[in-house]
Amino acid sequence: MELFTLSNTPEDKIDPNAPLALRMRPRTVEEFVGQGHFFGPGKLLWRMLKADRLSSVLFYGPPGTGKTALAHVIASTTQAHFEEINAATASTKDVRRVLSEAKERGLRLKQRTILFVDELHHFNRTQQDILLPDVEKGTAILIGATVHNPFFAINSPLISRSQIFQFEPLSREDIKAILRRALLDKERGLGRYRVEGEEAALEHLAEMSEGDARRALNALEVGVLSAGADAQGVIHYDLKAAEESIQRKAIVYDKLGDAHYDAASAFIKSMRGGNPDAALYWMAKMLEAGEDPRFIARRIVILAAEDVGNADPMALVLASSALNALEFVGMPEARIPLAQAVTYLATAPKSNASYLAIERAQEDVKRERTQPVPKHLRDANYPGAAELGHGIGYKYPHDYKGQWVEQEYIAEGKSYYEPKEVGLEAEIKRRLDAWRKKRADSGKGSGG
Repeated sequence: MELFTLSNTPEDKIDPNAPLALRMRPRTVEEFVGQGHFFGPGKLLWRMLKADRLSSVLFYGPPGTGKTALAHVIASTTQAHFEEINAATASTKDVRRVLSEAKERGLRLKQRTILFVDELHHFNRTQQDILLPDVEKGTAILIGATVHNPFFAINSPLISRSQIFQFEPLSREDIKAILRRALLDKERGLGRYRVEGEEAALEHLAEMSEGDARRALNALEVGVLSAGADAQGVIHYDLKAAEESIQRKAIVYDKLGDAHYDAASAFIKSMRGGNPDAALYWMAKMLEAGEDPRFIARRIVILAAEDVGNADPMALVLASSALNALEFVGMPEARIPLAQAVTYLATAPKSNASYLAIERAQEDVKRERTQPVPKHLRDANYPGAAELGHGIGYKYPHDYKGQWVEQEYIAEGKSYYEPKEVGLEAEIKRRLDAWRKKRADSGKGSGG
């Protein structure tokens, strides 16, 4: 691996009482683990650092994936002055002071300043706007870190002036590599304790941490420091100890962020695509992560009408029943009727004809001149209606053969609903086509 030339910036002294995750934070490019899709030999950010030509960047992704760690690696790598603030606690005054000092540093010492703003999403629009002029002029190079999608959490002008790097959860192998390093490191890690970590234990931590290195390291530290040594002074960190260290799986899920919308999207698309197994998995993930089951039930009801529709009208009945069951029974038992509805919808014949029909009708209402209701269709149940001509000439369908009679229902001929040749809707299509043919043959050609 190619080495970078480090700046002469002195490294912070290691606090032996700091959490293991903080002590083991990578100090150099070579120590950084993960995010190989953008940080590795030949990748964009790697090349930017090697040339010491870093521009403003935004790091976003789940917790414990290396956003802050990479910012500190950059601090030890670049020749620029490095400043760090946390948006959750920093004031507007703090930001102005750092930017003013950056400007003075550039004029007096000809040295660039890198400003790392952790949890950038905590800055409001005004605070983000304060950064904009100096970022645009190059007075300060911004590194912003956030767990939220910057396209929703960060001002558009700031996004347009920054390169965005999306951090992914670390792989199991990445997590295990970080854990092994912590076990061997005698200066910052747990090497001085003579720990023997079983592969099964490290595998369990890597699996349960869901790609969050901080969570894995915290669990390792708790397990090692709470375990007793044998007669030879060796601590055996086995699978049982690992299971006690991290008892609940950390599901990467932010109910107000990307994880919420991504999981919901996968859930809906799996049902629409006829895959009940995938749909159940994504629903299980959402429920386990604490998602509001009413949100899930509402999505099921919507999909029943939008994607199944009249191909199987029972889908909407079952979906609505699952929603009612949720309100009546409550969780966790309500997961069963929800699962029944999900599997039914996923395997039902699909038609979005009703959805497309209302979309077309609403577009006409918004785009064209609003049509008046034909007089024979208007309400005639009040005194004086007949004098206005309301209801006169209306043909009651039940008085005719087949409960259908040709008459004008709309001023101009319109066809919005186009049933598909699938499920029950195939029969609906046959019936509607016959009616439309009669209407066309009569020469009246109205919709409805």
